[in-house]
Amino acid sequence: MVSIAKAIDSGGSMHVVLLPWLAFGHIIPFTVLAKRIARQGHRVTLLSTPRNTRRLIHVPPDLAALIRVVDVPLPRVEHLPEGAEASIDLPSDDLRPYLRLAYDAAFAPALSDILQPPPPPPESPWRRPDWVLTDYAAYWAPEAAARHGVPCAYVSLYCAAALAFFGEPDALMGRGRHAKASPEDLTVVPDFVPFPTAVAFRGHEARGMFAPLTVPDDVSGVAELYRSGMSIAGSQVVGIRSSDEFEPEWLRLLGELYQKPVIPLGLFPPLPPPPPTQDVTAVAGGHEAALRWLDGQAPGSVVYAAFGSEAKLTTPQLEAIALGLEASGLPFLWAFRAPGSGDAGEGGLPEGFEERVTGRGVVCRGWVPQVRFLAHGSVGAFLTHAGWNSVTEGLARGVKLVMLPLMFDQGLNARHLVEKKMGVEVERDEEDGSFAPRDIAAALRRVMVEDEGEELGIE
Repeated sequence: MVSIAKAIDSGGSMHVVLLPWLAFGHIIPFTVLAKRIARQGHRVTLLSTPRNTRRLIHVPPDLAALIRVVDVPLPRVEHLPEGAEASIDLPSDDLRPYLRLAYDAAFAPALSDILQPPPPPPESPWRRPDWVLTDYAAYWAPEAAARHGVPCAYVSLYCAAALAFFGEPDALMGRGRHAKASPEDLTVVPDFVPFPTAVAFRGHEARGMFAPLTVPDDVSGVAELYRSGMSIAGSQVVGIRSSDEFEPEWLRLLGELYQKPVIPLGLFPPLPPPPPTQDVTAVAGGHEAALRWLDGQAPGSVVYAAFGSEAKLTTPQLEAIALGLEASGLPFLWAFRAPGSGDAGEGGLPEGFEERVTGRGVVCRGWVPQVRFLAHGSVGAFLTHAGWNSVTEGLARGVKLVMLPLMFDQGLNARHLVEKKMGVEVERDEEDGSFAPRDIAAALRRVMVEDEGEELGIE
């Protein structure tokens, strides 16, 4: 990985502030980045909330003197459930604006406090920050940093193709001819892309995503894309969780669109983590049993299925996935989350499903050690929502990707990876996005049984 700290370093040790959004898929990679920056001798202040600190952020003893984790409590916000400190804690996506409101209200002043120069004499090693590294959501961070003479870098946890699809910062903020003015604009490759590609959203994806992405919500008053545009426009440097080897053409395009340095940071997949504390949502036992079951399977024979912490799958979707796994005839390990909830539960599975697949399939509920599962020699394919965190973990372990995108950038990722011959996508109804068990089974067998799996460029 090319470290962003090294890329922007002017010599000597620095103090870098990291400001991730309140989602597992953002806090975890920012924590990995914090450790990698600290291992180069720089000091890192990482901001999160108390509950997220307990369940996600583990600082190894050898880095304890270089990484400072600052807990930022969220204010009480009407309609935000008690204890909801990350998107996984929200029972409905309709509550995301309330989490954004709480985030803005708590983290903007917390960052301003950290940016204040320490009183003389500056005896503390935690001097005023040299850089702020911000996620997309903290659209106010670049301006706050600039007021104190501190440069800001935007760290994208999305690949270059997905980010470039939306155009320059003005377009993200809804201005200029490249702004996405209708759902149809999301379904076509932008005319500024100078090479052939199919990276665009399907119609059903665009219709579901257009308003949440582009329209200011009634709570925080700021649209999702606007946050990204402001964060990018105000930053001096943009870091992308990607590599020149993977998507050089998209990285070049992104530099032309942004007219500022765009630095590929590498994929930095995490090493297998220690188990989280019991505060993680619905932690369940049985993982050692699942690993023992994997030990008994043939090398590369198992499908690992998981769909991230953000998507709230419906009962019909979960039942189609279950029946598809059953119909594939392949051994599988499924990180199951109950429909429409972050809590483990019994709903969402067809009657008698677990009994019928006993011995061939394992269903794990609650938190699972995904990186450990993917690293196991018996796992050969990953049935995934194509979230960029999961994709990077799968690619790092050399498993074949079978993608069922559900939200956000996932459709763009899936098309991008199919073009790169690094995975296949489950066929869907183009109008409503529905899929049947046969579609799941067919995609799995394409990579695990048929010749197509041998052609994927994954090692």
